[in-house]
Amino acid sequence: MEPDSGLSDEAYQDEILPHVSRTFALTIPQLPAALRTAVTSAYLLCRIADTIEDEPALSASDTYVFLERFTAVVKGEEEAPRLARDLVQRLSERTLPAERDLVANMERVIRVVGSFDGRQRAAIRRCIEVMSRGMHQFQRTASLKGLARSADMDSYCYYVAGIVGETLTELFCAYSPAIMRHYAALYELAPSFGQGLQMTNILKDVWEDRSRGACWLPQEVFSRYGVDLAQLSPERSDARFHAGMLELIGLAHRHLRNALSFTLLIPGEEDGIRLFCLWALGLAALTLRKIQTTPGFTAGAQVKVSRSAVMMTRTLTSLSVRNDRMLVQLFERAARGLPLSVAPVPMKPAAVRGPALGTEDELGTSQRLGGSLQ
Repeated sequence: MEPDSGLSDEAYQDEILPHVSRTFALTIPQLPAALRTAVTSAYLLCRIADTIEDEPALSASDTYVFLERFTAVVKGEEEAPRLARDLVQRLSERTLPAERDLVANMERVIRVVGSFDGRQRAAIRRCIEVMSRGMHQFQRTASLKGLARSADMDSYCYYVAGIVGETLTELFCAYSPAIMRHYAALYELAPSFGQGLQMTNILKDVWEDRSRGACWLPQEVFSRYGVDLAQLSPERSDARFHAGMLELIGLAHRHLRNALSFTLLIPGEEDGIRLFCLWALGLAALTLRKIQTTPGFTAGAQVKVSRSAVMMTRTLTSLSVRNDRMLVQLFERAARGLPLSVAPVPMKPAAVRGPALGTEDELGTSQRLGGSLQ
C-alpha cells in the first residue's frame, strides 16, 4: 500500500492499521476516541518490533542490534528516520509491503506518541523495551524441541502478550478515573489476560510455527504423555499429543476466565473498552473449543472460528455489554465443554516480576508505573 503522503500522522496510523492487522482494525475502533489513538500507536510499535524479530534476512546478532536501536528510538534516544532507512534496506521480500511501509514511516508513529502525556508515553516505552528484549531472548533459542518447562511458556507469553495487557491497563486508567479506581486488580489480572489470548494462538498455530522451526509448547507437559516434541509431526500426532493439548487448553481456559474478570472490572458505561476486550476473549474461547473438538488438525485454518460465529459473538456481546450477568452467561456458553485447569495460574511469571521501567521525570514521584496511583 502507499498511504497518501498528505495525511496527518494520526490519519496515517488509521490507514495503515487494517493492512497490518485485521483483528485490531476491528476491535480498536470500538474504543473511545480519546483512547483509540494511543492504543493504535502502541499496537503499531509492537508490530514494528515483531517485524524486526521475524525478518529472516537478519542474523540473530543483527536482530538484537536493530531491536535495541528501535527501543532507543521509542525512548527518544535515537532518531527514527536513520533507523528506518537502515532497516528498510535490510528487509527481504518475506516482509509484507504494509509492514515495510510501517517501518519506513515509524517516525510518524513516534511523533504521535510524543504528543501523549507522560504516563501514556512511559507505558508504551516500557512495553516496547520489555517486549523487544524478552521476545528476542526466546526467539534466538527457538527450536522444534519446544520450551523446557511450563514456566518458560509463562515467561514467553508475558513478553509477547502479558506486557501488552499491562500497557492497556495503564492506558485505560490514564483515560478514566472510574477505571483507575480498579487499577490494582486490573494490573494483577492483565498478564493472565494476555497469556490466555497468546496460549490460544500458540495452540492454534502449532503446525505453522513448526514449519518455521519453532515450537512454543512446554516439553514438561508432553513428557507426562510420552511425547517428544522434537520428533513431532502432523503425521505423528496421536491421542497422547492431544492429551497434552487438552491440558494446555484447560490452562488457557483458566486464563480466559481471568480475562473475563478483568473485563468486568471496566465500568459498564465504558462499553467500547468492554467490547474491545470481550470480542478477543470470546473468540479465543470459541477457538479453544475448535481445537478441542478437532484433535487431528494439521493447520490453523482448520480450527479457525467461522465468520458466522464471529458475527454472533459481536452481536451478542454488543447487546449485553453493560449486563455483567449476561456476559458471564455468554462466556459460559462459549466455553462450554472446555477442560479447566484446577491449579491456580500465575498472574505474572516469577522470572519477570519486578518494578516497572517508568521514570520519575515521566510520571512524577507519586505516579510510578506498576504501582497504585492516587
